[in-house]
Amino acid sequence: VAIFGALRRLALALPQPSAVRSRPGRVWRWRNLLVSFAHSVLAGLWALFSLWDSPELLSDIQDGYSVSGHLLVCFSSGYFIHDTLDIIFNHQSRSSWEYLVHHAMAISAFVSLIVTGRFLVAAVLLLLVEVSNIFLTVRMLLKMSNVPSPALYEANKYINLVMYFAFRLAPQAYLTWYFLCYVEVQGQGAFLTANLLLLDAMILMYFSRLLRSDFFPSLRRGSAGRDVDGEKFLID
Repeated sequence: VAIFGALRRLALALPQPSAVRSRPGRVWRWRNLLVSFAHSVLAGLWALFSLWDSPELLSDIQDGYSVSGHLLVCFSSGYFIHDTLDIIFNHQSRSSWEYLVHHAMAISAFVSLIVTGRFLVAAVLLLLVEVSNIFLTVRMLLKMSNVPSPALYEANKYINLVMYFAFRLAPQAYLTWYFLCYVEVQGQGAFLTANLLLLDAMILMYFSRLLRSDFFPSLRRGSAGRDVDGEKFLID
């Protein structure tokens, strides 16, 4: 939490695009996204390294253990706690309530893994999503800053789609199948399975929004005249 608090202070000192400076409501979102980007880069690369360094973990999702994976889960728990506090203390709860729900699910699940030492490999696999989040956050930053190069946005749009499939949808689908088939539906296993299924619903909802926004804009509904200052992640 302290690390991300320091990154937030650093983000305050960084220059901001004119499109952000001219809209006071966007300043918090810009800073928040920069901290999110830092977490995605660090956690995404860390998750890849943990699985590359200890590939045998994939053969024991329930009881496999590595110090690197354990520390990664602690690190990301710190980010989710920090982001939750940032949203609440800056009075952004109404516009970011979906992310408060997501963070509550992640924190509760991760704390149970940290305490018991079980299912840490599942958490590392889930944190591969941060590789996808790198490009998703770049998309949001480009959109918010009104970048003058549409080619850059277009290139990132397709990379983001590929990464979404490879590092968000695929690991999520595999873990959902594994938990439904092999994990006991009681105690911690039942709690984590319920969290995973709720996360499935959220991911599919976000994916449909992303497709409508970037690939099928004619299908968007209710977005005309919407003030993007009221939305943290600008998915629509």
